[in-house]
Amino acid sequence: MMSSKDSSPPDTLHTGGCHCGAVRFQVLAPKRLHVYNCNCSICMKKQNKHFVVPKSKFTLLQGEDNITTYTFNTRQAQHTFCKTCGVQSFYTPRSNPDGYGVAPHCLDPGTVEHVTEEGFDGQNWEKQIEVSDIRSKSKE
Repeated sequence: MMSSKDSSPPDTLHTGGCHCGAVRFQVLAPKRLHVYNCNCSICMKKQNKHFVVPKSKFTLLQGEDNITTYTFNTRQAQHTFCKTCGVQSFYTPRSNPDGYGVAPHCLDPGTVEHVTEEGFDGQNWEKQIEVSDIRSKSKE
């Protein structure tokens, strides 16, 4: 018998990067993306919408030396961005230290069929993490 995981559509290879092109990556993810829209202090300022994948499905193709990191508060989230243009194409979320949060708007055109957004109440992070399925998104 096939599990529900076996019946899900295969992942698609998406490519993307920052604005100036110094940082490039590829990620295996569905064509139909489930994106979290967080309202914590930094996500509100950056308008950070992201989908989460396990680290094994993400590959940095170029620009490792052009990435810098910002942390604050618990210092668990690693907000990475391009030193040249300032764009955050991906980061390591506090909720998923074993994965990456990838900005769908930083993907190259042509591989995404649909984006569904779900709010994430980052202003009440501890309560929200208890009822959200976000942590499961970085598991194999």
